[in-house]
Amino acid sequence: MEYDRDGFRIPPRFDAPRAEDDSFGPVGARSTRLDADARGAGGVGPRRRAGAAKRFVVGGAFLALVLGAVVGPVVMPAVRDAVIDWSLAEAEAAESRGDVAGALGHVERAVRWGGEHAGLPALLCVRGQLRLENGDARGALADADRAVAIAPAAPQPLRLRAIVNVVEGRPEQALADAKAVLALDVRGNPEALNLLAYTRALVRRELPEALGDIEQALARSGEESPEHLDTRGYVLHLLGRHAEAIDDLNRAIDGMQEARRRLASLVGRIDRVEIDRRLRINDHGLAVMHQHRGEACAAAGFAAQAEQDFEVARRKGYDPDRGIF
Repeated sequence: MEYDRDGFRIPPRFDAPRAEDDSFGPVGARSTRLDADARGAGGVGPRRRAGAAKRFVVGGAFLALVLGAVVGPVVMPAVRDAVIDWSLAEAEAAESRGDVAGALGHVERAVRWGGEHAGLPALLCVRGQLRLENGDARGALADADRAVAIAPAAPQPLRLRAIVNVVEGRPEQALADAKAVLALDVRGNPEALNLLAYTRALVRRELPEALGDIEQALARSGEESPEHLDTRGYVLHLLGRHAEAIDDLNRAIDGMQEARRRLASLVGRIDRVEIDRRLRINDHGLAVMHQHRGEACAAAGFAAQAEQDFEVARRKGYDPDRGIF
């Protein structure tokens, strides 16, 4: 084993330089250069420096694991909730602009962060509704099925699945879901009664029972909401009582237009995104009501009024394939 003048072992890959070998220069110069290269500018050998670095990395990783185990369970739920809230707010903003695909992307992120969160069924329903509006009925049905499986006693997933089943042409399943929603509330919630009546109308089944449902809904709510008047008008039309249907539908449209004027008057006083979102929902409601009145007017022989209503419905986005009915 050979050593240089400072006592460092000469690596075996180098031959010991000879004093007379001019290509390497003087022995002392060569040895000094090798020594400097081996120790580095700071004078610390590679083994010592690598060992210190390794201890630093290992120590840092251990500290991160310890902190993660202690702090993670406390911090991560708050981070998750913040991401979900932010994603839903961004989705609402996109939807208020009519950007359904953009809204869907934000809700996708919320669902990914939701995991087994208690609010996951609601997130799935939001995504399912957007998927339906975006033309993906199969995806909407998958979300509704998953939400029902997680929360079988919650009405919201069943409501969504009832409408998706109508779009998919599955009347028996749609009726079963609408009836299940009503069964969850033995008091006969007006909204549940309205859902069942409207589902019966959409699938053209049990129309006399549908009229009874919506009459109960109107009586129990204590007011003539535009949505309930629209349902009753549509059922009356399907039962051949077109004049009564047109009267209900006229009042439903008037009520929705008044609600729209009230919303417009709030511009500058409440959040603009919320106003735009509500106006968009209002326009979808008006689209449906004009479509229904158009059908009733056509059946009653008022062709010009019917065509005018159909045009308004198209302009406001009426589209049964996207669940807007």
